Amino acid sequence: MSNVPPSVGNLRGAVDLSSLVNRAAAPASGTAAAPSTTVPLPGLVFEATDATFNDFLDLSMTVPLIVELYSPRSEPGTQFSVTLQRVVTEYAGRLVLVRVDADANPQLTQAFQTQAVPTVAALIGGRPVALFSGTVDEQQLREVFDQALQLAAQNGVTGAAVVEGSPDAGTEASAEPAEETPTPLPPHHAEAYAAIEQGDYDTAIEEYKTAIAQDPRDTMAVAGLAQVGLLARLKGTAAAQIRAAAAEAPSDPQAQLLVADLDVSGGHLEDAFGRLLDLFPKLDKDAKDAVRVRLLDYFEIAGVDDPRVAKARSRLAALLY
Repeated sequence: MSNVPPSVGNLRGAVDLSSLVNRAAAPASGTAAAPSTTVPLPGLVFEATDATFNDFLDLSMTVPLIVELYSPRSEPGTQFSVTLQRVVTEYAGRLVLVRVDADANPQLTQAFQTQAVPTVAALIGGRPVALFSGTVDEQQLREVFDQALQLAAQNGVTGAAVVEGSPDAGTEASAEPAEETPTPLPPHHAEAYAAIEQGDYDTAIEEYKTAIAQDPRDTMAVAGLAQVGLLARLKGTAAAQIRAAAAEAPSDPQAQLLVADLDVSGGHLEDAFGRLLDLFPKLDKDAKDAVRVRLLDYFEIAGVDDPRVAKARSRLAALLY
C-alpha cells in the first residue's frame, strides 16, 4: 500500500469536515467527462490517518476520491476491501481510493459520522459526499462509482491519476508551466510537519514550542501547537467511548474536555464551545483554568476570523469578568 507524498501545509482546519453531506447526489445524465488533467501519483490506493488526511483535500479538487472507513477486525469488511480496491483500480485513474482505519482514527470516524464499517464516501472538490455503509455487490459498487463520477463532472472535477512510471505518466505535466518553488518552511516547522507525518505528535509539540520560544509572534507555530495537541489527546481513543463517558459524567471537566476535542476535530466548533462554556460557571478555579486554556487552543485552531470564535470569545470574557 502506497502512502501519499507528504504535503501537510497549514494545519489550521486540517481535518475540518463540518460540511459533510449525508446523502448521495442525484446522478446527472450522460457519461462522465474525459480527464482534463492528469496527476502523477505513486499508486491509486492510499492509507490515510487523522494526521495525514489533509494531504488528500487538494488532490480531490482534481481527481474524485473514494474514502473507505474500515476495521481490520471485520472479516466481511476485509473481504469487501479487496473487491473495492480492485474495482477502483479498474477505473484506470478516474478514481483514487483513500482507506482509513476507523478504529485508529477517531477524528475521521467522527467527521464521516461512521456508524458501521465499512463506510464508503466520496471526496469531490474538497467536499465529502456519503455513499453507503456496509457491503454491496460489485454491480451496485460500479453504479455508485459511476454516479460519483457524474457528480464530479458536474462540479468540474474531471482529472485522472496516472501511476508514476507508467507510459502515460508525465505526458501532460510537460505541457504545464513550471510551478514556482515553494518557500522553504522554517526549520522547526519543517521538523514538526515531518513528525506529524510519522504520527510522532510529542516531537511535533516540542518543535512548535521551540519555534514559539524563539519567536513568540510566530502565529502559525501557535496554531500548529494547538492542532497537534488536539491530535495527541485523541490518538488511540474511540469516538463512541469518549461520547459515552461524557454522557455518563456531564459534570466531569476531563470527560467534557475530551468530547469537546472530538467535536472540534469534526468541525463542530459551536458544539464544543457551547459544551465548555455551559460547564464553565459550575467549575472550581483549577478546572476553569483548564477549560479557558483549551478554549484558547480551539480559537487558534479555528482562526480569529471565524465568527463562531468571536461569539465564544465574547461569552468567555463575560464569564471571566
